[in-house]
Amino acid sequence: MHTSLLWLCAAGPLLLIAVAMPSLSSPAPSSDRTRRSTAGPAFAASLAALAVALAAAAAWAVHGTLRTGTFGIGGVGFGIYLDGLTAVMLVLVAFVGAVVIRYSARYLDGDPNHARFMGWLALTLAAVLLLIVSGNLFQFALAWVGTSVGLHRLLVFYAERPAAVLAARKKFLASRIGDVCLIGAMVLIHQVFGSLDYAGIFAGADALRASGTDAVHSAPVHGIALLLVVAALLKSAQFPLHGWLTEVMETPTPVSALLHAGIINAGGFLVLRLADVISLSMPSLHLLAVVGGLTALFGSVVMLTQTSVKVSLAYSTIAQMGFMMLQCGLGAYSAALLHIVAHSLYKAHAFLSSGSVIDIARASWSPSPGGRLHPARMTMAVAAVLATVLVIGTLSGASLAEKPGVFALGAIMLFGLVHLIAGAIDERPTGYVIGRAAALAVLVATAYFALQVGAERLLAGSLPAVQGPGSPLDYAIVAAVVLGFGALTVFQNLMPRHAGEPRWQALHVHIANGFYVNTIANRLVLRLWPSLPPGRSASQAATSMNGAHR
Repeated sequence: MHTSLLWLCAAGPLLLIAVAMPSLSSPAPSSDRTRRSTAGPAFAASLAALAVALAAAAAWAVHGTLRTGTFGIGGVGFGIYLDGLTAVMLVLVAFVGAVVIRYSARYLDGDPNHARFMGWLALTLAAVLLLIVSGNLFQFALAWVGTSVGLHRLLVFYAERPAAVLAARKKFLASRIGDVCLIGAMVLIHQVFGSLDYAGIFAGADALRASGTDAVHSAPVHGIALLLVVAALLKSAQFPLHGWLTEVMETPTPVSALLHAGIINAGGFLVLRLADVISLSMPSLHLLAVVGGLTALFGSVVMLTQTSVKVSLAYSTIAQMGFMMLQCGLGAYSAALLHIVAHSLYKAHAFLSSGSVIDIARASWSPSPGGRLHPARMTMAVAAVLATVLVIGTLSGASLAEKPGVFALGAIMLFGLVHLIAGAIDERPTGYVIGRAAALAVLVATAYFALQVGAERLLAGSLPAVQGPGSPLDYAIVAAVVLGFGALTVFQNLMPRHAGEPRWQALHVHIANGFYVNTIANRLVLRLWPSLPPGRSASQAATSMNGAHR
């Protein structure tokens, strides 16, 4: 009875597809009446999808993991798989999608292609929802490609803008490489496990893990895990193929909100969905951790130098996706899912309200005291933060030795309080000021580790347990990331002190341009795919793209 009702999880995506198709089938610009007749049903369909998502989450909370099995042959076909991971992501994406579609109804009101935009937006959201509820890897791959196609159409909504076209083409090329990796992994999984159904894959992975070291370290298993990791890294815009995410700002703002709050998480969802398989390969986990840590540090550094609000938010997303991949690589899967939820909610709000940032800044402006924190006090504050995280993390069972991924993100998060703590001990400190800063640090750390414990218990049957470090390399990765962000915190304080020095100004330019990694990618894409909208040359497009980052 319960499994048959699971097919209702497909009702939301199917409604969105039904609403989208009429507007996409008409090549002519839409009239005011057509625009109104598309926006209303699209929002209604998104609300229906949210209602279905909430009902599915309630069903999981009551009955636990549910699945329909695969309607097909040999685990290849269509089905629904509902566990804690599915429930959380389904509610998250459906909620963000409903907000974005409601926002879009007014944002593009009056645009002659408004109905077409709403159609592609609804279709893309439907593809993401189908990806989440997929019961087998074949259905997942179809939805994965469908999400990419829908996003591409949204990115080139203004096809006359060369910057938008170039960014979409970079995304297109990276996505096709990721698609090949996912399909290759799918073929190998079918050969190794005999099915593409999730239940069969998970059972096979558990059997391999229980059978011993030789089976776990077989070449096909490493090949599967490596292909899945590469596909996930490409989908989530990880270094060095991250540049397209910072260059899609010429698309309408709702696209950026849905992309950064929902679609970009598809790579992380792939890793979490197949964590039982990927965790069999330590080299693949190390690749996730290294690339994720490097991307997080790179995105955080470049973000500090951006003058464009949306580009700064894009680099923030790159960094946050890096954090999430780092956590997966260190075995902190429930922490990675919690990170996805938190990032999606605040990033959707940040993009949708980005047009009001000037008014917000003016309203909240206050005179600067003009003081500059001493590097020694900054170092003391960093040490105090690390000590706080170490003590509270150990008390909550998330010490460096037991849960390095959870510990690392906690330390990095509390680095945000370093300036406050350093200010409390600056100049002429008082006991009250120092005590208040210390209490805030303890409160934030306690809340963070409590959320991690809650997420781990809630998702205990859906995600692998948090793993301890498997080798000295895990400790080295955690140490490098934590020390790197500690140095970045001190660097952020030193930058204003030396802003007038020529070498610092030169360094600022290099950082603001992302150390020119994206410039090289632009040139390669223009060489491989040189055609652009009429009236613009490749050099003009490259110039406009470079200028957008200054």
